[in-house]
Amino acid sequence: MRVRLTFNGQTMTATLYDNPSARDFHSMLPLDLTIDNYANNEKIAYLPRKLTEESSGPFGNEQPGDLCYFAPWGNLALFYAGYRWSSGLIRLGRLDDGFEPLLTRGEFPLRIEAL
Repeated sequence: MRVRLTFNGQTMTATLYDNPSARDFHSMLPLDLTIDNYANNEKIAYLPRKLTEESSGPFGNEQPGDLCYFAPWGNLALFYAGYRWSSGLIRLGRLDDGFEPLLTRGEFPLRIEAL
């Protein structure tokens, strides 16, 4: 499953993993959301409803470019700097061609579509 994320005149693609949470996310597309900075390592966007948490549990190999879901808040988390797994964080997939567009600070309309 692949998705296109568009904001601030830039486009990124991501490949979703084959897990229940990623499939649930994919079933919601297309989505028009708002993306904004959070902390100093990610951009977040709140989903219209919570995803299934069947894929929850610790994971390793955290790295910039990960596309995750934070179940307690119901938001997507797109990481552009280092992070560590925390309870409630579910990895949905990875950005295909880097995360440079995420480095632009600010709040923007975000469109997510299935490819």
